[in-house]
Amino acid sequence: MRSKASLGLKLAALGTLLFLHIPLLIIFLYAFTTDEATYTFPLPGVTTRWFGETLGRTDLWAALTLSLKVATVATLAALILGTLAAAAVYRSRFFGRDAVSFLLVLPIALPGIVTGIALRSAIGSLDIPFSFWTIVIGHATFCVVTVYNNVLARFRRTSGSLIEASMDLGANAFQTFRHVVLPNIATALLAGGMLAFALSFDEVIVTTFTAGQQTTLPIWIFSQLTRPRDRPVTNVVALFVIAITVIPIFLAQRLTAESSDTGGG
Repeated sequence: MRSKASLGLKLAALGTLLFLHIPLLIIFLYAFTTDEATYTFPLPGVTTRWFGETLGRTDLWAALTLSLKVATVATLAALILGTLAAAAVYRSRFFGRDAVSFLLVLPIALPGIVTGIALRSAIGSLDIPFSFWTIVIGHATFCVVTVYNNVLARFRRTSGSLIEASMDLGANAFQTFRHVVLPNIATALLAGGMLAFALSFDEVIVTTFTAGQQTTLPIWIFSQLTRPRDRPVTNVVALFVIAITVIPIFLAQRLTAESSDTGGG
């Protein structure tokens, strides 16, 4: 009975992986097709000329540059705000502490369209022009959550006696943070920061409501879907987006797993 259940679980896991990753393989396959307008199988031919055309698109480079800038600034904001919020929730006992923790996590749990509409309404009511900074604000609302969750989990696995011992030995708050707290939460910060960067880089729904006339890379890709003759170029760009997104997520997962093993030990 156990062997049958084990086999069933393996098949279910395999089916789930195929369901999730076969579309990615299709994107990879049709980035090399010679037919620029339709998806036909088997491929009518194989070519790499779309990679050259992609690299020559100035509108693509502008969108990519904007996405990288937004993701970088949003990640830095998330690292600062998420760390401070995690420290406050962990170290302090105050009325409404659980409500604050819930409100911090809520933006990533809500549908992106709800967050986008709320942000657009708030920005519009304050007469703030839509610009680079409104995109950063929109992305920071959910990037903070990834840093907050990672750092709070690390705080909970860190002994509070270390901080007390540092203060008892004469270290001030800055020295305690630099020499005791920061080394303990460094990998959590790195993992949370990489996850935040990946989430910001490929965000499209919230960006649509906060970008105004700005065009990030996901919005650029979305706009290309209405141009059938640009499909191979879009597939090539999607390959780069997958690579840029998967690498930090993989590294963050490895860092989180290794730190969990260390904490357990």
